[in-house]
Formats: sequence, structure tokens, C-alpha cells
Amino acid sequence: MKVTYYPGCSLEGTARDYADSIHDVCAHFGIELQEVPDWNCCGATAAHSINHKASIELGARNLKLAARQSNADMLVPCPLCYNRLKTAAWALEEKGGGDYDIQLDSPAPRIWDLANFFATEEMLNKLGENLKKPLDDLKVVCYYGCMASRPPHITKAPDYENPQSMDRIVKALGGKALPWPYKTDCCGASLMVTRPDMGYRLVGKLYDMAQRVGAQAIVVSCQMCQANLDMYQKQIEAEWGRSFAPPILYFTELIGLACGLPAVESWLSRHMADPRPLLREVRLVA
Repeated sequence: MKVTYYPGCSLEGTARDYADSIHDVCAHFGIELQEVPDWNCCGATAAHSINHKASIELGARNLKLAARQSNADMLVPCPLCYNRLKTAAWALEEKGGGDYDIQLDSPAPRIWDLANFFATEEMLNKLGENLKKPLDDLKVVCYYGCMASRPPHITKAPDYENPQSMDRIVKALGGKALPWPYKTDCCGASLMVTRPDMGYRLVGKLYDMAQRVGAQAIVVSCQMCQANLDMYQKQIEAEWGRSFAPPILYFTELIGLACGLPAVESWLSRHMADPRPLLREVRLVA
């Protein structure tokens, strides 16, 4: 299967571990990632608040380049990038796009949030067929963050308040995804730089609830969420006066674990909060 792939900026920098897990997992399932040639930044969190026209055209240029690859599907691992590309497609294709200098020559490919792609029935069946180390003893909560589901009139997400893609993936891998009420609460995003006091309170709430429902780890699909939940645990524990320290795992890492991919330990070794003690406890790594 050939798909168009838009990596986004951070997967070539701070989130290389996520990128490596995506490439290895996709290769394992015969998914050929064809990167958008000469792609540019999607505009992320800032462009739309500074220059609306530019924020749409940044995404539009990527979509125009992607359309030339003639693949039906486009995988986007970063929920922020996914949100901006979906917004550009909506502005150009559903609202007419007459106000923008960049127009699409042909329809954009179907834009997939990566977790939603792996949660299709076809891919869930493939996950089940490839299990080597089921996640039988692992209890997690799945944290989706703000961007992959909302606003629903653009993302078309039917379950935008209670997304299920990673929950389905965890279940297909043999693990237990616990219900909890903070699936789509904000992690603070860039507040960790500008207002860390607020960021620590927001992430501390997530730790607290995950602990209260009995989760051993938090599963994510967003590299910004992963960074905020993984990098500041000591500061947040000091702020709250409590011990949390939950491992923060990408859903692709869980797929790699359950399918016995050899590079998994390389990805896990790059986390700030080392998940390997927990994974040894549940017999998923040596």
C-alpha cells in the first residue's frame, strides 16, 4: 500500500523517536510512506492567530504538492499538522477558496490522523494477526489532546468529545484502555514555555486522573502532548507535592512492542520518564 506522508517539522527534530516508530511500524505492515516533496511548515499553532490567509496557504501548498502524488490517502502523524491541513482543505474545497492565492489543481487526498488510520477495521485486523507479545497485563489511559478531533465541522470526527481510535488500537493489541474523563483536555501546549505554572497545573490534572482510574501509563498520538507529559515530571511533582511519574507512550510504540519489532528499545530509550521498568514488570521487554 502506498500512501502520501506529511511528517511535519518536529518529527524531524525533537520527535525523532516517534518518527522512527512510525516508519518501522508502517514498513512492518507493508505501508510505503511517500513523503510530500518539498513540504513546508503547516503553520502549527501560531500562523492562524497572526495571518489567516497565510495560515490557509501554508497548508494549501502542501495539499497541492500531495495531490500530485496520486495516492488516495495522506497520513499525518502530528495532530496539529492534521488540524491545519484539514482546515486548509475545508477552506479551499468546501468554502470555495476564492480568497486565497494558492488553489488545488486536483482534489486533495483523503487526510488521515495517523491514529484514526490505524483504527480502521482493516488495520485493526492486521494488528490482531501480527501479535507476538499481547499487552495482556498493561492498563493505560489514552490521551488525545485538543487538535485531532476539533472543531468537528472541519475534522468530521463523530466522537470528538470521546475519541476511540487509540482505545481500539490498545484493545486490538490485547491491552486494557481504561475510561477516563480527560481524553481531550489541553496539555498546555506552548504554555510550558511562556507560563509553566499554568502548564504544570494542566498536566498535573492529567497525571492525577490517570492515577485515580488505575492507569499504569498514558498513551498519546501527539508529540507536543508527549513532550509536555514526559519532560516536566519532576517539576510537576514538586508543584503538586505528589509522586506521579507515569510512562508516556506513543501508540506506535505499543504496536511495535506487541508485534515484536526489534527497534522498540531504541525508541523507548529516548524518553525522559523511562517506560522500561514498567514494561519489564508486565513482561513486554527483557
